[in-house]
Amino acid sequence: MSEESFKLDTADKRRTLWIVLLLNLALAAGFGVTGVLADSSALIANGLDNASDAIVYVISLLALARSPKWKRGAAITSGVLLLVFAAGVLFDAGRRYFTGSEPIGPTMIGMAIVAAIVNGLCLWLLKRLREPDVNLRAATTFSFNDFISNGGIVVAGGIVIWTGQNWPDLVLGVAVACIAIKGGITILKDARSDAIESKERARLTS
Repeated sequence: MSEESFKLDTADKRRTLWIVLLLNLALAAGFGVTGVLADSSALIANGLDNASDAIVYVISLLALARSPKWKRGAAITSGVLLLVFAAGVLFDAGRRYFTGSEPIGPTMIGMAIVAAIVNGLCLWLLKRLREPDVNLRAATTFSFNDFISNGGIVVAGGIVIWTGQNWPDLVLGVAVACIAIKGGITILKDARSDAIESKERARLTS
């Protein structure tokens, strides 16, 4: 890739990450407000998830045009943040299990549908990037996890309306945490594989 092509490619990736970052900040705010109003663990969990995603996208922006080692470090930070987020969500779900909650199903469904559309757009933007590095692959993992979680909220909201109980909301909150754990582990494994491949390439060219 020529220097000019590299600059254009980097500019495209930076522009895409900025768009995805702003969309995730908007989703974090939306989930946070509706989560409190609807007393929903699932919505709050997704709000925290989008907030952590936004932090990761900031890290991804800083990693663009930097060394592969720096990018791997950014990806590792992303993976660790996902695991920390998951621990917080599990704690919140446990708290609500013992103290009780009254989630509002229609609000859960409405917010989830809006978020699914936005996350679908984020996925499309990230997937169209050429030759994504380990850091951009981590960003794509985040958006995919969010998209799956949105579908789960729709189902949980429907069951809440049907049963009038809070357990579907709590189950979905725990499920979101499990998805985050899987995503965090995937990102860390990808960063490790990238480091091994980089060392192997360096050995062969030395």
